[in-house]
Amino acid sequence: MGKDKFKRFQECETFECMVQPEFEEIFHKDHKLKGHWREDFFKNNNPIILELGCGRGEYTIGLGEKHPEINYIGVDIKGARMWRGAKTATENNMSNIGFVRTRIEFIDSFFAENEIDEVWITFPDPQLKKDRAKKRLTAPPFLEMYSRFLNSEGVVNLKTDSQFLHNFTKNVAKENDLDVEISNNDIYKLRDVPEELLTIQTTYEAKFLKEGLPITYIKFKLGKKKTFVFPDEEE
Repeated sequence: MGKDKFKRFQECETFECMVQPEFEEIFHKDHKLKGHWREDFFKNNNPIILELGCGRGEYTIGLGEKHPEINYIGVDIKGARMWRGAKTATENNMSNIGFVRTRIEFIDSFFAENEIDEVWITFPDPQLKKDRAKKRLTAPPFLEMYSRFLNSEGVVNLKTDSQFLHNFTKNVAKENDLDVEISNNDIYKLRDVPEELLTIQTTYEAKFLKEGLPITYIKFKLGKKKTFVFPDEEE
């Protein structure tokens, strides 16, 4: 491990906004904050929005700056990347920002029924191979997890450069009769999206735009549905 990376890991331990549980604390167990994020972590009763696979936390921070009346939690396994977002939140006294270092597969251990109002997924690995379909963050197994902690009006937002993942997600939504509020396969060209989608950019997004790749966006509700199926072609 490089010195800079080690130093970041050490500094992450000092950030009050960052939660870094040991594996044993969450494997087949509930974290102590599950169901208590508002009162014990944020000290308010505001809505909570998750960014899954947050990387450096650009979206978590960007949304938190625009909406101080909403609580945001960035989730990722790579602490050295999240260091940037956590440091910015700490230096700017952003009390509406939190970060959780964990695998998204363990997200059930952290959030209780109806505790979350919205989910953002920004530029995840599209998992292109068919045998990796269950690993896509908008695949039915993940949607089932999200449905357990999203409230009945909660939405899922996917922003990605992958037309494949965008189309896969549209097909999943169609197969499961989900309410798609927005679907746009080139937000900078078609622009029929909320303005903050264009003004907040991740490092990956800036890179993809420089390469001339279109950026897609889809927003859909899970409603009260608890089980989800793959489109026929993905079985």
